[in-house]
Amino acid sequence: MKRMLIAFVAAGGLCGHVLAQNIAAMPAPSTVAAGAPKASPGEERAGFVKSVEGTVRIIGSANRSRTAEPGDALAPSDRLETGEKGGASVVLRDGTLMMVGPSSQLDLKQFSFDSTTHEGNIFVELLRGSLRMVTGLIGKKNPEAVRVDTQTATIGIRGTDFIVTADPAP
Repeated sequence: MKRMLIAFVAAGGLCGHVLAQNIAAMPAPSTVAAGAPKASPGEERAGFVKSVEGTVRIIGSANRSRTAEPGDALAPSDRLETGEKGGASVVLRDGTLMMVGPSSQLDLKQFSFDSTTHEGNIFVELLRGSLRMVTGLIGKKNPEAVRVDTQTATIGIRGTDFIVTADPAP
C-alpha cells in the first residue's frame, strides 16, 4: 500500500505533525539568491541548484546523469535524485523554492515563466521521498498553475509553504 503525507507549514512550524524531519528543519530562504547562474545560449533554464548535501544527481535529457553542485542550472524536464543522506535546495526562476529530502526522486515535468507578466506553470512529480515547496510568483498570481503529483495523489497548490512525502511501492 502506498502512503502519502502532506503537512502545511504556517508561521514557521508544522501544523500538528512532526514529519519529514530532515526537510522540515530546513529553513526556507526569504529571497531568491543573487547571482543565479545564467543559462548557456540556447539552453532553456527552469532554475538552479542552490545547495547540495550528500549525494545528489541530476538526470537530464537522454538519461544523461551528472553530480549536482550548487549553481547548476536545471532544465524544465530534469530529474533530481538524492541519496540516503542527501538533500538539495532548488530555486526556480519565479522564486519558487524546493527543498528535496533524503532518498528522494523528483521530476520537474513542466516549467514555464514569463518574467514580465509573472504568468506560467509548474508541474512536478514526487516519485519517492520528501519535498518542501514554497511557491513563488506563479503561485501568487495563479495558484491553479502549480501542481504536485505523487503516485497516489495530485496536490493543487494555493500559494503556501507545504511538505509532501511519498513512499515508494513495496
